[in-house]
Amino acid sequence: MSMKDLRIGVLPIGDVPKIATEHVAKEIKCNLRIDTDVLSPLGHPDFALDPKRLQYNAGAILQALEEYPLHDYTKVIAILNVDLFIPIFTHVFGEAKQGGDYALVSLYRLREKRSKITLSAPMILDRTAKVALHELGHLFDLVHCLDDGCLMHFSGTLRDLDDTPLSFCHYCTTFLRDVLGRLRGPRRR
Repeated sequence: MSMKDLRIGVLPIGDVPKIATEHVAKEIKCNLRIDTDVLSPLGHPDFALDPKRLQYNAGAILQALEEYPLHDYTKVIAILNVDLFIPIFTHVFGEAKQGGDYALVSLYRLREKRSKITLSAPMILDRTAKVALHELGHLFDLVHCLDDGCLMHFSGTLRDLDDTPLSFCHYCTTFLRDVLGRLRGPRRR
């Protein structure tokens, strides 16, 4: 793969609805104009279960994925249906290592019914796409944005996530365009 051939892989891990992976792939392709494929699933991440918390350690899963070959993919977004945590938070919707190759998105808490609103499949798919694009932003070196109208703004709750648009602010868009342009290489005239 040449650097001009950017390609994102969407990797289901464990029992993940096909519609979720396909929706994430479609949103990445539409929003970032990067070819995206849904990959063959990996098995359930039993190794990452923390028996005291009864949650799955996102760091352990990311570390295991780093040994999984990228092949023809620039970055990989893994979709899971388990309750993820990192030691400093009670839970996370997703996780990525800044500038890394792999990110995680968990469906588990994106469908919790803690509020009075009726949850629908489109709402859950929208939330999933937002988390995936946010984490992909981190993989391309974007940091959390102070603009609460930006997809890179930190969302700690479902209400925050629902209030976040499915778009990057002007500054994050410019940064991302620059990073992707450098990865693709110089344009020929």
